[in-house]
Amino acid sequence: MAAEPVNIDEFRELARQALPKMYYDFFNGGAEDQFTLRENEEAFHRITIQPRVLLDVSSIDLSTTVFGYNISMPVMIAPTSRHKLANPLGEIATARAASACNTIMVLSLSSTCTLEEVAACCNAVRFFQLYVYKRRDITAKLVQRAENNGYKAIVLTVDSPRHGRREADIKNKIIVPELKNVEGLFTTKFFDGGGSNLDSLANSTRDPSFSWEDIGWLKSITKLPILIKGILTREDAIKALEVGAAGIIVSNHGARQLDYCPATISVLEEVVHAVGGKVPVFLDGGVRRGTDIFKAMALGAQAVLVGRPVMYGLAARGEYGVRQVLEMLKNELELAMALAGCSSVKEITRSHVRTKHDRQLLSLL
Repeated sequence: MAAEPVNIDEFRELARQALPKMYYDFFNGGAEDQFTLRENEEAFHRITIQPRVLLDVSSIDLSTTVFGYNISMPVMIAPTSRHKLANPLGEIATARAASACNTIMVLSLSSTCTLEEVAACCNAVRFFQLYVYKRRDITAKLVQRAENNGYKAIVLTVDSPRHGRREADIKNKIIVPELKNVEGLFTTKFFDGGGSNLDSLANSTRDPSFSWEDIGWLKSITKLPILIKGILTREDAIKALEVGAAGIIVSNHGARQLDYCPATISVLEEVVHAVGGKVPVFLDGGVRRGTDIFKAMALGAQAVLVGRPVMYGLAARGEYGVRQVLEMLKNELELAMALAGCSSVKEITRSHVRTKHDRQLLSLL
């Protein structure tokens, strides 16, 4: 009998064993040279934790709130596409795991279960991730369906005017299933004959002209708060505030879009300072350990989003695997907090971490 996985990396290996190579590469891979994919994880390794000792850590409170919703830990499920490639129950299994772990799931527009099916399957707090299509009427219908089915926020992905070049998918000639949420709204059977059908699908439907001026249109068609996902610079963080974003997700799309853009943890603090506490800032990308969550919180994130770890759990063991992954991260964070002298997430402060920049400044003193 195989040993139980003890960390996310071991779940990654279980997923690799469980999935056809084409699907494992789809979930695991990044864009082009995969520099940013590696950097998303490695940038965390360059941040050290400064523990405080002889503090009462007999009771640790990991709970926090996101837009007024109480969650058991500062970890949410990031929007990732096509869960049925990992498990036959798809996003329904993921949503049930989120509900069991009392956290928020962001459902991808590119899901293999409809947003209605996911809404009906359990009582998880759900947000809906959105791309803006050339056909604005379809985008508007999707937003209304999300609102009517009890989704609590719209997560607008803004880093994908075109589809990133994911070379493993091209080599594997991956053909993905039709998108359930837009079935019947337009044909999603696109194939250019040259490798993956993902590029032609995304590039023929998404609106590359969508810009800051158009956020007002999106706000006009929904009462839901809009989080902007895909911010990596101070300048864009300020723009997001100006157009009325309710929250910002620092994200590089899991390093699947522009290669050689920065690791998200390396620019989190820049965005947090630009926002100045006006709206919550979240971090997406590279989180594989409880210590990574601790570091993101210390640098100003209200919570993190995890994508690939969830997919590893789903591929390896379905709903139970997703629950195991979330509990693993929660337990690791609790231990890190105890050992660093923090009895609640509110006690995690900037003084608890040192970045490479901090160390360079200290060396000059």
